[in-house]
Amino acid sequence: MSLVIAIDGPAASGKGTLARRLAEHYGLPHLDTGLLYRAVACALIDEGLPLDDVVAAGAAARGLSLTEFDPERLRSREMGEGSSVVAAIPSVRAALIDMQRRFAARAEGAVLDGRDIGTVICPDATAKIFVTASPETRAQRRALELAGRGEPVNYALILEDVRTRDARDSQRALAPLKAADDAITLDTSMLDRDEAFAAALAIVEKARG
Repeated sequence: MSLVIAIDGPAASGKGTLARRLAEHYGLPHLDTGLLYRAVACALIDEGLPLDDVVAAGAAARGLSLTEFDPERLRSREMGEGSSVVAAIPSVRAALIDMQRRFAARAEGAVLDGRDIGTVICPDATAKIFVTASPETRAQRRALELAGRGEPVNYALILEDVRTRDARDSQRALAPLKAADDAITLDTSMLDRDEAFAAALAIVEKARG
């Protein structure tokens, strides 16, 4: 039986780190679905097109390839903001849903992280974890991440961005950010990486029965 792990949560909650570690632990492929939306935003920015250009965004989403990403560039603050805008466009989500579901349908299983994995992409996942942390904690994590890449850091602006993205992602009409009814919520505000991983691993093992 395949093992599918769905991890959702807001920006900088730690879901990506947990997903990568769980994938490594179980020997499963991992997909950071947020990169798909960031890649769409990147394509529009590179073409000098507005992020709310519905036709162009849909075309960019349909033309994506999982092998052509530049993760470092896509993890910039600009792309993070852009991804939240294009993710609200129905044609973008429709194009990317099929790509994500095909990834999850691998025989051995997969680990996917994003904002609608447990609710939309993999509603029948073996284990569902909703990872969260306080806005202040997440802003501090994002500041450290950006500083580590040599980008300028303004904590107040980052915190404002975090709260703005939370509101946009949770209030959008299509596939809003929320925990699946059967997901286990994991608050990582007071946990270091190893503690968060141990807690996530326990959730998965319990779900496996």
